[in-house]
Amino acid sequence: MEYLKWSTADQVATITISRQPANALSSGLIKELAVVLDEIEGNEDVRVVLIHGEGRFFSAGADIKEFTAINSGDGFTSLSENGQVLFERMETFSKPIIAAIHGAALGGGLELAMSCHIRLVTENAKLGLPELQLGLIPGFAGTQRLPKYVGTAKAAEMLFTSEPITGLEAVQFGLANNAYPEEELLERAYTMAKKIAKKSPVSIKATIELLNYTKTNKYHEGVKREAELFGEVFVSNDAKEGIAAFIEKRNPVFSGK
Repeated sequence: MEYLKWSTADQVATITISRQPANALSSGLIKELAVVLDEIEGNEDVRVVLIHGEGRFFSAGADIKEFTAINSGDGFTSLSENGQVLFERMETFSKPIIAAIHGAALGGGLELAMSCHIRLVTENAKLGLPELQLGLIPGFAGTQRLPKYVGTAKAAEMLFTSEPITGLEAVQFGLANNAYPEEELLERAYTMAKKIAKKSPVSIKATIELLNYTKTNKYHEGVKREAELFGEVFVSNDAKEGIAAFIEKRNPVFSGK
């Protein structure tokens, strides 16, 4: 790994973006993240993923310098599609992904964060999609995900003006879950990750699948699938363990089966 560091403890995989000075997203970084996710997905000892940035930023955007080496529209389309595939995979990943955002999550950095299931931010973090400032547009599905969180009107304002919002505002508009002082962010994120890691992997995976129906207009399909998964999960070993632990007034120990 040239641009990423990662380690595991307490059933949590912590991925650190390490591409100074701004943790810009390059095609190489995107490829490395896909490789790490492959390893994590096959690791039964990992139940939650935590992503954060090293240094001053979570990620200040895509690698603009890399753009200058691309000479065709098809090349840019390919770059966009590769990022979209990765971020779609993250949004539908079988294990919860938490983004811990400090400093700035701009452009591709915010698009990466929006593909995570949970976003925790510092109070003064800057979150935005400033691509129009450069005469560009977002390319990693930012125009599609941002309205889902902040609404169409606020998304239009953020896109057209290129003005970021603060971490506190991100919580207010529904883009982030919680905002903390910077010195507390990672500890809070890790505490949440460990709490989620104690849940049944079977029910977590089913819940992620069902949440992704809300991206579409397939409400009735989602409801039907919920009933199917309710039946499948209820006869799992994890469900039996959870019910037994409740009756016996103890903490459950889930196996993921």
